[in-house]
Amino acid sequence: MWILIVEDEPAMTETLRQFLEEQNHTVTIARDGREALSATEMCGFDAIILDVMIPSPNGIEVARRLRQAGNKVGILMLTARDAPEDIVEGLDAGADDYLVKPFALRVLVARLRALARRAAQPPVQILQVDDLTLDPASCQVTRAGRTISLTATEFRFLEHLMRRAGRVASRSSIIEAVWGFNEEVESNTVDVYVKLLRDKIDSGQKKKLIQTVRGYGYVMRELS
Repeated sequence: MWILIVEDEPAMTETLRQFLEEQNHTVTIARDGREALSATEMCGFDAIILDVMIPSPNGIEVARRLRQAGNKVGILMLTARDAPEDIVEGLDAGADDYLVKPFALRVLVARLRALARRAAQPPVQILQVDDLTLDPASCQVTRAGRTISLTATEFRFLEHLMRRAGRVASRSSIIEAVWGFNEEVESNTVDVYVKLLRDKIDSGQKKKLIQTVRGYGYVMRELS
């Protein structure tokens, strides 16, 4: 699954990120409500872990705005407030589930699986562009049947491009999706990783799948 974590506590954010990535999920981080709303406009996440007490707009308002905009992504709301009225407020705002801190990480993952099962459109299991395939569950990438070894960052980068196949991804959207909003990443870092991916994916192939859109970003598409 591609999961957006919206959390302003660095320790909690890093714990969630590490655990979910160990479970073969792709993770993007947002530190406040504005970053969360911006990220959901650019990326099609499978689920959102949304803390209530984030900088403005808070988690309740973020969930409300997403639902008003017609976004049906699964939302798991996190909070330290366990009063019935708080839980009701979160669910009424549009959250699908509610988890009170502190919680066991395995419970959080189980609830994310439940969100995926209930989703009207389950997450894509295998991504494919031409003869290139990517399996988010096993983190396996192949081209023409040949297994390609990628680092974790290269894998997230490639997954982002493949999920947007045929649509151009700007450098800023790539940085936010691959490294998160809380990382200071230079624009030329994107170009470096594109070269690494091209060396592994397009080198020696007649069809070059990763295309440059000069002055803007990159797109993955089949070329006849």
